[in-house]
Amino acid sequence: MSTNAANSPDSAAQFFITTFYKFIPITDVEATKTWFNNLAEKHDIKGLIILAPEGFNSTVSAQSKQNLENFKKDLLTNFKLTELNFKDSESHKSPFRRFIVKLRPEIVTLGTPDLVPPEGVNRHLTPTEWNDVLKNEKPIIIDTRNWYEHKIGTFKGSLNPNTEKFTEFPQYMDSQNISKDQKVLIFCTGGIRCEKGILELTEKGYSNVYQLDGGILNYLKEYPNDEYEGECFVFDHRVAVTQDLKPTDKYYLCPHCGQPGNTAIDCKRCDTHDHICEDCAQIEWKKDTCSKDCAYHYKLHPDRKAPRQPRSY
Repeated sequence: MSTNAANSPDSAAQFFITTFYKFIPITDVEATKTWFNNLAEKHDIKGLIILAPEGFNSTVSAQSKQNLENFKKDLLTNFKLTELNFKDSESHKSPFRRFIVKLRPEIVTLGTPDLVPPEGVNRHLTPTEWNDVLKNEKPIIIDTRNWYEHKIGTFKGSLNPNTEKFTEFPQYMDSQNISKDQKVLIFCTGGIRCEKGILELTEKGYSNVYQLDGGILNYLKEYPNDEYEGECFVFDHRVAVTQDLKPTDKYYLCPHCGQPGNTAIDCKRCDTHDHICEDCAQIEWKKDTCSKDCAYHYKLHPDRKAPRQPRSY
């Protein structure tokens, strides 16, 4: 069954979305998970919380802007925070079907749970400072995201490590001949990967590394259609956001691999119109099917038809 979001609008519903993270000691993750679940129920929130002893990482949404604001206030109060970098956006498409809290060893997986950013700003550049460096200096710019995220949008001139997961990033840096005193700028979707990435690079001896504060989402809020080209992949049913932080009308989640794609097909097994990614479009028994189920059965019996697949959105 396809879980595409693009070109699959809900009725006139409006969804208010925020993305945030915080490195903060969580002594009882189970109790904190229960607290988050109760908070989400109280304010009618849907989304995902990644929770670990080192903190939390999340994207959530609500159909009421006031509910989302109340969620934020209760969050700040509970964790005794005066502020948090909430990266807000809106959508006419529902980003999530439900609310879930996932317990993990780390809130961003690098394989180094003991590597936690210290309090205070850690070599962050505001979007304005970032632009100034890009336009007036010659830094090395590295995209710390996965290859399929880089593919649909990135900063002009950035390097693509071609990683499948963030744990491969340190190995990529080891393979490069980048001078340890060279000015290096790193970025990601919302900033959290870079929080650990910059510490990893510092431990490796890089002395002139900076990250984009709040990531691409924060940058596009201030500088759409400037140094960033294309769209920004997001890990929810919007698939990606445009330069003005609106849900994409170009990309879909490929039903075979889950990566963004925009190759239109009419399924040869069930006649469902759908979209798959460019890579799966090169695979003979996937390129003409709309789901893993149809691909499997079409490969076995290419002459048999099936009912159209139900749509999730």
